[in-house]
Amino acid sequence: MVSPARVCLICKGGRNLCGHSPCPLLPRFNVEKNLKDRISKEFFGPGISVFVGRYGYPDVFVGPLGALDNENINKLDNSRQWFGMEYHEIVKFRSMLLRSKQKENVFSRSRFVCDVQELALASKPADIEMSFKKNPVYRVSFSEVVQPMGPSASLEKLRITENPRIPRKVDSVVSDELKAGQASFMLYKSGMDVNKISTILSSGVLGLEKNKKLVPTRFGITAVDDIIAKELLKRVRTYNSVNSYMVFESTYLDNHFVILMMPGSWEFENFEAWAPGSMWSRSLKKTEILEEYEPFKGRTGYAELEGGGYYASRISVIRALEKMKRQAKVVVFREVYEGYILPLGVWVVRDTAMNAFNNKSVIFNTKEEALRYCDSRLRIPVKEYIQKSKILRQKRLSDF
Repeated sequence: MVSPARVCLICKGGRNLCGHSPCPLLPRFNVEKNLKDRISKEFFGPGISVFVGRYGYPDVFVGPLGALDNENINKLDNSRQWFGMEYHEIVKFRSMLLRSKQKENVFSRSRFVCDVQELALASKPADIEMSFKKNPVYRVSFSEVVQPMGPSASLEKLRITENPRIPRKVDSVVSDELKAGQASFMLYKSGMDVNKISTILSSGVLGLEKNKKLVPTRFGITAVDDIIAKELLKRVRTYNSVNSYMVFESTYLDNHFVILMMPGSWEFENFEAWAPGSMWSRSLKKTEILEEYEPFKGRTGYAELEGGGYYASRISVIRALEKMKRQAKVVVFREVYEGYILPLGVWVVRDTAMNAFNNKSVIFNTKEEALRYCDSRLRIPVKEYIQKSKILRQKRLSDF
């Protein structure tokens, strides 16, 4: 058997050893060739989003993301349109985003930061001009939280060449003296997508005036997932419980979700089982199971073991319960298989979990029946999860 750590070395893109065809890495090189004719020290085109880095905090790199592909502009920074696509398609789209960078303190109120904030608030991409200190360089980079990035360069000058269209509702929320959490949830209730809200939060326009600051994009993504989930939970905890055992399922990019809802008051437990050979587990000899849990009243600390994946999974479950007008004890089994060789961002978790609730549930009368079914759908025996579980080991009066 080929060692997972040597799969790419031996395969060289031609033997499909990871299970994906074409090779997810090859589009990077094809894109690089195409980019040579599209990038230079000058850029004019749509500024479709902004990115805030985290290294060097509180002095971080921040700047607009420019579109290098005007024909697919709506797909470059919109994960809602990516679900179902293969690796190479997503990498191709994300590679067509030009990341500009300028060092700013997170509390900066400079003209540049104000321009970036206007672009973040805009409902549609606004045309911008950018001059760079050197030609942009394409270095492929992947993250478990943030989507892949395209070429990048340090900014010399930025100019917005048209007035960004900022919706009246958004302008009203930003102008009010509201805490960042309140403002984020108001934007969500207005129908705004969580990805757009995280961009706005990262740009530093939300919060009480004295507290406003730039938020690194990776932190903003998880913060919005957490903020919205907590607000929705205030209502979910008041609903009647589900009255049966329900199992939902979804698979995408070798991330397999089996979600079990059980009668009872809100509790949540999220498992991540990483198979040897997946992106973060190349050196493992056997599957590693991570577990995070929260009781009815919520967590008191950050989910260190699972990070952003925990919050992305949780918000999807809570949104489903809110739609059902029910609460439940919920256990999420996420199995990450060998084919998950490139992390594309936490949206993969959020959207795959959400997709589970678009599929018809399988309903059971008892926990034992539901667990037997889950066992048939999982690679890891369910008894191994039960040994680590806080919810599944609980006893109900009906069990006696």
